[in-house]
Amino acid sequence: MLAALGHLAAGGSGPAPWAMVAGTTAVTALAALLAGRERSTTTISVGLAAMQLFLHELFAYGDPSGTSLTAHPHGQGLGEGLGMLVAHLTATLITGWWLARGEAALWTLLRAAGRRLGAVLLLLFLPTTPAALPRVAFPAVVPVPTRGVLRHTVSRRGPPLPAA
Repeated sequence: MLAALGHLAAGGSGPAPWAMVAGTTAVTALAALLAGRERSTTTISVGLAAMQLFLHELFAYGDPSGTSLTAHPHGQGLGEGLGMLVAHLTATLITGWWLARGEAALWTLLRAAGRRLGAVLLLLFLPTTPAALPRVAFPAVVPVPTRGVLRHTVSRRGPPLPAA
């Protein structure tokens, strides 16, 4: 939808319904292939650039002028116009950076939630009564130290005084 709106905003004709279906299917398939683990900013940006080129060509295919590597109604084609190329690269870099930051935040939240959920599940599946501990024989007489263990301690009761 974003690519179609961008194509319309740049003065192009609206993509044909079959082009929208084909573009949605391709984008969904690529997203499904890349899903499952955190991706780097470079991987996301390269995928976005490839999909932008694909969608630009696909949406311009129905235009009367043919493919977008030649000129089409909203100005110069992607291969001929420096402005169009700069616009696509800028959009790709900004969107790639934005998606990478969002993905990093999402994976951080998922890892934190997994740790908490793992701790909760561990508590749920622990036995309710502890297992019997083996008995350890202690000597009958415990030797008492002859000197104080805490020789240099200061014992004060109450909270500290406020700083003046």
